Amino acid sequence: MFDGLKDKLSGFTSDVEEDVDDDALEAEDEPDADEADGEAPPDQATESDPVADAQASEGDTAEPTAETDQPQADSEPPAADSEATAESATASATAVEDADAVPDEESHPDDAVETEEDAATEAESESDEDDDDGGRGLAAKAKLMATGKTVIEEEDLQSHLDDLELALLSSDVEMSVANEILDGVKENLTGQTRRRLSSTGNLVRDALRESLYDVINVGQFDFDERVQQADKPVTIVFTGVNGVGKTTSIAKLAQYFEDRGLSTVLANGDTYRAGANEQLEKHAENLDKKIITHEQGSDPTAVVYDAVEYAKANDIDVVLGDTAGRLHTSDDLMAQLEKIDRNIDPDMTLFVDEAVAGQDAVNRAREFNDAAEIDGAILTKADADPQGGAAISVAHVTGKPILFLGTGQDYDDLDPFDPEEIVDSLIGE
Repeated sequence: MFDGLKDKLSGFTSDVEEDVDDDALEAEDEPDADEADGEAPPDQATESDPVADAQASEGDTAEPTAETDQPQADSEPPAADSEATAESATASATAVEDADAVPDEESHPDDAVETEEDAATEAESESDEDDDDGGRGLAAKAKLMATGKTVIEEEDLQSHLDDLELALLSSDVEMSVANEILDGVKENLTGQTRRRLSSTGNLVRDALRESLYDVINVGQFDFDERVQQADKPVTIVFTGVNGVGKTTSIAKLAQYFEDRGLSTVLANGDTYRAGANEQLEKHAENLDKKIITHEQGSDPTAVVYDAVEYAKANDIDVVLGDTAGRLHTSDDLMAQLEKIDRNIDPDMTLFVDEAVAGQDAVNRAREFNDAAEIDGAILTKADADPQGGAAISVAHVTGKPILFLGTGQDYDDLDPFDPEEIVDSLIGE
């Protein structure tokens, strides 16, 4: 199911992962940008040796100075020697007092003792300058890689977003829905610094998964809970065009409720189509369900009304009412739906269409919802749909959730629509 769309989405995540990892490797291969900016080269370390030499000479000088002071009392040396001795003593005293002091400028001690914090600050400063120039500098990228992080830039992602847009549109995803997905992916990925503890591929898949989920999950509610909590009988009316599996979906829901301990009665409100009554009667016979019918051409509202009254009299939990499946542009059909809404006030109105109809199903869902507000949708033949455009789009364009997917011909082949499961099947765990 939806294998074509799944392959296209997988291609997008793989391509982005490969590009981002390539950029990260390029940053790793750059020549030690951090060392160039923040660490002293080996020859500078040797320049600090005079510090140790000075400290060592101070210890050697102290004793001779003390010894020369004593003979000074007996004999007075020449003036030049006195001045030299005094200067030597003064220098020695100063060196003792300032044993930890920084040597003269020529030895460049700052470079030798520069801390990693200073290097980081300098690297940040340089990366800010690079950002001001319109891109992230190599030093900043190397620094991010050293801390296990990577950055996805918008310009790196744009070509892949263009490919993703084409993939979505070619899978019958509605244009506004495709744009919503693209905006979500871009917002989730670009300009973000992410740790690479989990692979970049997981990051891309998570961003796409989140964007798809936000689109698909519109209006979701717990169908079973709503039915259980509603006053009985619960009345559900089905709309949609002819030939999309509407009547079969009614029969499948009758089995669905039976499996959950709820009784049902079927109502044939499609009174204008020849053969509609026989079709629903056959399903009712197979499922051992009661069906309420009128003569062909009768008022559909009257049929559904009689089914509701029967359910009340016989303690039936759910009424499932079919309606005429004419085109959504038919004024007569829309008038019938409006009349049912006014007189029956159904608990739910469900739109039924084929998943394989793609963009047509999306357009019909929007127009049916505009004409007679729906509460949710059932997409049939989902097992035969390689694209998935309708499943991605219907909820978003109507603001109402997809509730079930028809996945086969048997009465049990009706699966509750779970947005998380759908997205996981498209993106992968």
